[in-house]
Amino acid sequence: MGTGFTIDTCLKVARYGIHSVISLGDDELIERVRKYHCAQHGLPYKGIEGGSDGYRARRITAYLNQLDRLVKAQFDAVCQQPFESGEDIYRYFELLPEGGLKGRYRSMMEEADPARKNQLQCDLRRLMKAGRIDVNIMTKVDGNIDHYDNHPLETDETDALSGLKGFAESCVESSVIFSAGMNPRLYGAIANYPDFFPDQAGHMKKRVTLKVSDYRSAEIQGRFLAKKGIWVSEWRFESGLNCGGHAFATRGILMGPILEEFKSRRVELVEKIYPLYEAALKKTGRQVAEPPASRFTVQGGVGTHAEHDAILNYFEADATGWGSPLLLVPEVVRVSDKHLEKVRLAGVEEIQLTRSSPLGIPFWNLQTSDSETERRVRIAKGRAGSSCPHKYLKFNTEFTSKPICRSSSAYQALKIKEIENRNDLDEEQKAAHVKETNDRACICHDLSAAALKVMNLATSAKEAICVGPNGRFFDKVSSLREMVDHIYGRVDLLKGKNRPNMFVNELRLYMEYMAEEVERVRLKLSNQTHEYFEGYKLNMLEGIEYYREQVDNLVANGRESFLSQLDALSAEIDAMCLPVPLALETPA
Repeated sequence: MGTGFTIDTCLKVARYGIHSVISLGDDELIERVRKYHCAQHGLPYKGIEGGSDGYRARRITAYLNQLDRLVKAQFDAVCQQPFESGEDIYRYFELLPEGGLKGRYRSMMEEADPARKNQLQCDLRRLMKAGRIDVNIMTKVDGNIDHYDNHPLETDETDALSGLKGFAESCVESSVIFSAGMNPRLYGAIANYPDFFPDQAGHMKKRVTLKVSDYRSAEIQGRFLAKKGIWVSEWRFESGLNCGGHAFATRGILMGPILEEFKSRRVELVEKIYPLYEAALKKTGRQVAEPPASRFTVQGGVGTHAEHDAILNYFEADATGWGSPLLLVPEVVRVSDKHLEKVRLAGVEEIQLTRSSPLGIPFWNLQTSDSETERRVRIAKGRAGSSCPHKYLKFNTEFTSKPICRSSSAYQALKIKEIENRNDLDEEQKAAHVKETNDRACICHDLSAAALKVMNLATSAKEAICVGPNGRFFDKVSSLREMVDHIYGRVDLLKGKNRPNMFVNELRLYMEYMAEEVERVRLKLSNQTHEYFEGYKLNMLEGIEYYREQVDNLVANGRESFLSQLDALSAEIDAMCLPVPLALETPA
């Protein structure tokens, strides 16, 4: 969800038992928002100066501790409220899905005997839980240069490790979500913090969630962590392309087959990892009687109650995650009114998979945002690139001894000069290389703008919105109640919309991505081979066959339409032209 949109979402939804995630990427934003909430809640504020000893970790710890105190105070207040319409405790239970705790609540509301009703209310209060304040660390965003004076950081003070330290030393009981792949140094550092290990009762105060794209990735990372005595409490599978923000595309392997493999091998994964975990714990003098709980959750493109149900019922997932549709719920996220309207109106042309990220990873971006408008204005004026005010993504040493960001004006000027002097590119190819260079945007700075502007805090940032392709289908600004009711099938916010099933949407995205990669090969922007694309096509076609076989398990309504769309897409895939194979050299 970017750095700014959910920076304080927990203060909006945790009292209702809803979990949310805070990105730990931007400690400057975190410090400013901490100061803001101190003023809002009448709390003393003692600033942590940038550049001071361990400032990044200390800022994160201070903010998480502040949020933890505020959420606990909110939740305690809710638990004391009477069960009356308009009260937050009433809202807490009304938001729940049917059955289970909601059923007990319904029974209490229907109870006529005052004494019995009071007892049932006491029971319900004891069962209430506040939503977690989870955090996200993008593992590969691990700069080793200080953002204030450019001095090299010690190996245990890099950006990702400082984020981990800030979380680990806070008082919150929640999970750190690691995304963007494996970082061995970061993973190894987790064992330095006791909160990640089980106590005598088996409880872990801090837990690890891995965002993964397939079973193989889950097993590799899970084994690595288990050998350190760290258990993965949640495997969070995300579609490679049908997501928001950075998109980590697979080689055409679709979500359905990926989830099927994990479903069938979930017990096997625990059986492989648990002995490693148990042995590592023994070396630290700890022990557990059995494997700790491990959740399996799914996110990326889920847009209807039927899709939510299919993932829970057929794939046996524990939960689904929702992101992009919530950008239209101002009760939950920080988005300015101006950009809320832009997101509401956005369709295929406005929400695009771009080369905006300086990390070189495809990135879903709102093309009508102020950030994108400003980027194009700078190019038109001959001043392409950013001044790089935050310096969080300074990793490139292609032209300089010290790392710089590929979105910076310094890098883009050097890169374009190199492109213009290349003899292996024709004019069309040079233009494509220049365009891709200029497409890099200042996302680390501009993704903070939404929160700062809504809070009326001064900023030079231009608002950027990293909405995913699922946002193309939602066009109504909604309340929290409306969106939750949509998720649980009590209302339909997509009624009348021509939205294909999430699995068809993902397949179409992979086809478009492959076509773009083929074009990038022609323009010498990519060096993917003919064999790569043949494998890509085969994976997509195998995915289509899987969906045909499982249609009755995955599609509640519109079975014939689903199959018809698969047939049409299969024909398109068969007709796709691939780059010519490299000719084999004739031996001398």
